[in-house]
Amino acid sequence: MPRPGGMKRNMLTLHITDENTLYASYLPFLKQGGLFVPTEKSYRLGDEVFVLLTLMNDGEKTPVAGKVVWINPKGTVGNRPAGIGIHFGDVDKGMTREKIEKLLGAYNRSEKPTYTM
Repeated sequence: MPRPGGMKRNMLTLHITDENTLYASYLPFLKQGGLFVPTEKSYRLGDEVFVLLTLMNDGEKTPVAGKVVWINPKGTVGNRPAGIGIHFGDVDKGMTREKIEKLLGAYNRSEKPTYTM
C-alpha cells in the first residue's frame, strides 16, 4: 500500500544457497552494501523494503531494512532476472555487508557479471 510521499513498505524473503548466487546478488558499490532481490513485483526507486535474508548454510533469518536503488524490469538485456537492488539502511551499521563479504572472501573481487552489472 502506498505511503505518504508515494513510498511503500514491503517484506520480501531471500534465501541464497551458494557462493555464485551470493556474488551475483551482492551490490558492493553501495556504501552500506546491498543485495539484488529477484521479484516480478513492481517497485519504484526509493521504496522502502524489509528483507528476511538467509545466507547459504546459515539457518538464521537476518532482518534487513533498505531502499530500492536498482530496478531490473522483466526482459532486461543480458538475460538478467527481474528484480530490485536494495541498499542496506544505516540501522544495519554495515553488519550484513561485513557478513556477506566474509562469506565471499576473495571471490568478491571476481570480474564475472552480476545480476545488476
